[in-house]
Amino acid sequence: MEWPTSVTTSALFADFPQTVFNLSGQPAWELLNPDHPSGIKQILSKKLKQLGSKHPADVLYVTIDEAKGPVHVEEGATIEPHVHLIGPCLIESGATVRAHAYVRENTWMMQKSLLGHSSESKHTLFLPGAKAPHFNYVGDSVLGSNVNLGAGVKLSNLRNDGATVAIWIDDERRSTGIRKFGAIIGDGTQLGCNTVTNPGSVLGQNCMVHPNTTVSGLHAPSSVLR
Repeated sequence: MEWPTSVTTSALFADFPQTVFNLSGQPAWELLNPDHPSGIKQILSKKLKQLGSKHPADVLYVTIDEAKGPVHVEEGATIEPHVHLIGPCLIESGATVRAHAYVRENTWMMQKSLLGHSSESKHTLFLPGAKAPHFNYVGDSVLGSNVNLGAGVKLSNLRNDGATVAIWIDDERRSTGIRKFGAIIGDGTQLGCNTVTNPGSVLGQNCMVHPNTTVSGLHAPSSVLR
């Protein structure tokens, strides 16, 4: 099935590491496909086999679960007290995980990204400078560079009926083939406090979402949602 270029990584993310995730024009949500060879899960698994485990030193009350894979926290990353880390996960240098955050498997936080106090991430790629700073849930999603989630923003990743997520494009409902799919959020997009994105939401670059908004579907770059 052919997809519009607006849903590719090259359209959504200016500096996406194409050499790491070789999707070659495929829709960006293939990053969330656990079986795709260029998906987050598969690429992270290969990378962590090379890096191995590396835990934060001298931080109080940090707990680590490596039953499913390694936890690797690079030098220069900041991990505050009372954080729980589940592998496989990678926290790059310059990234910050604040107190009481819950970092679940297949989370990859790139440089200068942030997961805040009492926030939870799972199977998510934080591109450089992406921020989920206050009471956020970020599941099965991709946050572009300099995306910011306001306090209480939730990226819902599973339909109530558990069915495969579909997206409306050009008046046609198309299946993504993925059951757990939160949101793909393009570079620079800002989501106001208490926004909720329904499963399969795709926001282009530099969108503005007003507080208390429920978001669904595909939205062009620089859209304003109220």
